[in-house]
Amino acid sequence: MARNREGLVLVIDVGPSMHALLPEVEKVCCLLAQKKLIYGKFDEVGAVAFGTADTKNDLTVEVGGYENVTVLRDIKVVDGDLVDVLQQLPRGSVHGDFLDAIVVGMDMMIKKYRDTNKGKKRLCLITNAVTPTKDPYEGTKEDQVKTVAAQMMSHGMKMDCIVVRAKQDWDVDKKIVEENDFLLTILSNKSSSKVYVESATSLLGALRTRNISPVTIYRGDFELSSKMKIKVWVYKKTSEEKFPSLKKYSDKAPPTDKFATHEIKVDYEYRSIEDPNRVVPPEQRIKGYRYGPQVVPISSAEWDAVKFKPEKGVKLLGFTDASNVMRHYYMKDVNLFIAEPGNTKAILAISALSRAMKEMNKVAIIRCVWRQGQANVVLGVLTPNVSEKDNIPDSFYFNILPFTEDVREFQFPSFSNLPSSMQPNEGQQEAADKLVEMLDLYPAGKEEVLQPDLTPNPVLERFYRSLELKSRDPSASVPPIDVTLRKITEPDTELLDQNRAVIEEFRRAFELKENPKLKKSSRRIREKPSGSNEGDGIAGGGQAMDATEHTSEVKVEKIGDSNPVQDFEAMISRRDSPHWVSKALQSMKNKIFNLVENSFEGDTYQKAFECLIALRKGCILEQEPKQFNDFLYRLNKFCQEKHLGCFSDFLASNNVMLISKTEAPERFDLITMFDLFLRLVRLLAPHLFTKCSDIPEIEARLFPLKEEPKK
Repeated sequence: MARNREGLVLVIDVGPSMHALLPEVEKVCCLLAQKKLIYGKFDEVGAVAFGTADTKNDLTVEVGGYENVTVLRDIKVVDGDLVDVLQQLPRGSVHGDFLDAIVVGMDMMIKKYRDTNKGKKRLCLITNAVTPTKDPYEGTKEDQVKTVAAQMMSHGMKMDCIVVRAKQDWDVDKKIVEENDFLLTILSNKSSSKVYVESATSLLGALRTRNISPVTIYRGDFELSSKMKIKVWVYKKTSEEKFPSLKKYSDKAPPTDKFATHEIKVDYEYRSIEDPNRVVPPEQRIKGYRYGPQVVPISSAEWDAVKFKPEKGVKLLGFTDASNVMRHYYMKDVNLFIAEPGNTKAILAISALSRAMKEMNKVAIIRCVWRQGQANVVLGVLTPNVSEKDNIPDSFYFNILPFTEDVREFQFPSFSNLPSSMQPNEGQQEAADKLVEMLDLYPAGKEEVLQPDLTPNPVLERFYRSLELKSRDPSASVPPIDVTLRKITEPDTELLDQNRAVIEEFRRAFELKENPKLKKSSRRIREKPSGSNEGDGIAGGGQAMDATEHTSEVKVEKIGDSNPVQDFEAMISRRDSPHWVSKALQSMKNKIFNLVENSFEGDTYQKAFECLIALRKGCILEQEPKQFNDFLYRLNKFCQEKHLGCFSDFLASNNVMLISKTEAPERFDLITMFDLFLRLVRLLAPHLFTKCSDIPEIEARLFPLKEEPKK
């Protein structure tokens, strides 16, 4: 058997007491086969049913006994036939003995693998354990179970016991149930695990469908100080289960070709913008990073030089109260810190540290670099995990903490700031309390609903079932959501019906009004930056265009007469060359000059005003405030020279202002801003400077004007 390939035997109770549960058992077992076809297509699976009227197994022929146990499928590589077998489990007519069935499954394993593949052989028992087991020929049942457990350990086998104890109508002998639970407990203490489930949803998550081998992400020293280090291993405790990677499929291969892989190979070619027919080889390509309107090239050698290269290790930074680390600070997956197996000193050190932190209600802040050459450093918190079992040592849970850039501090107003008329009264609060209590997932005296350890991802489960259906019939439509999955994704209808009065009381306590839907704007504009003291006019302050506003599939190369604003936005959003930004800005300036100069009694002022607003937004977006501020000064000077002061008055009435520091802090010069303000005042109110004859000389010396280019 290949390495890391699992051998599994399903041992299923099909007796009369299980008939009501068998449809759910069939779903669970089929799901296991479907997952193995994706993740473990080389795994081998067999199936045994007990409680059948017939008997079919090798031990009955060889040594006798083991009646009412049927081998539904020998141990083979998982395939579609296994799904067919598990979809149609037989309905037994007698009460079976789960110990006999376990021994039959063990015999199949031993004959198949002998002494090989230790640790990769597993039995899975699914039963309600409410029927009696037969007395052994020698000894007691307890001795028999211990012998079975010892044989499992000697052959490297493990077993998962899933005991389904749903609400049933028939009477159950409590003595038999207690005896069976005791026998299963002996098995679980030796070589297996045991879990009790009460619902179909829990059953769906109880069967471990994927065999994930534990792999360390770090083995090394946990450095408390320069003179004290503890050997630790770090494992993943939780990790998000993602969709299996989908591959591209090609149907170009001949249907008769049995060895066709139907794979698609993707090749990329990079061509020059100046010469689209020329392919750019890898040695002539370099990566670049956008910085404002330009792209800064960074070579691989420069990137390696600037890259941070920390040393591998885990270091303690200090301790803090557990209350200082909020639960919502935890990021990504949870890891488990354990002492190096077999290292007695490390185990004692971790245990002493964990128990001391638990007693003092402290957590540890540590710095982690899991492997040599890792590009980033992880800062995290260690939480003590004191074990309640003698055979399991103490450990730590590790959670990654955010840096300043990762934290989102959103401030929302409190209800206490609202007037009393808008705050809930006692009756409303009481109705809300009852509603929350009614929807409690862990009511007193009952099993917890949707336990994390027993609740599968409904999206993934439905995907696996749809994939299995598509494998049989490519034209099959997507099946409806299964009833069991609906219990995970939808409220419990039975619970809602039982508490209809509570829901109605909550509804009556609050007056519900229809919230009219506002018409969404076709253009997205960011709000004015906080701290801006500019007016509320159209051009006032801080409205900046969102990057998505410029998106255009047509590559515009010049600003036309019909839609100059749209042409400008499409032109400035082009990123195939850094020259498009400067070209768009200059073209829009020329367009504004033309509109103002060629106007007749101000007929083009509105259009020129819209173009000016678009230019202002574009300069804010591209962090080019100086270009707009200089242009606004030149435009006002142009209007004074051409006796078009009415356009300057039109701009002033619409609150057209210079770009302030709050709108473009990265490219702002206070001296330049004061210079432009001074010049605008001289143009619009020259009488203020009649008594200051030295200002023009100082201004001309400090801020010489550039000549306008001839058109």
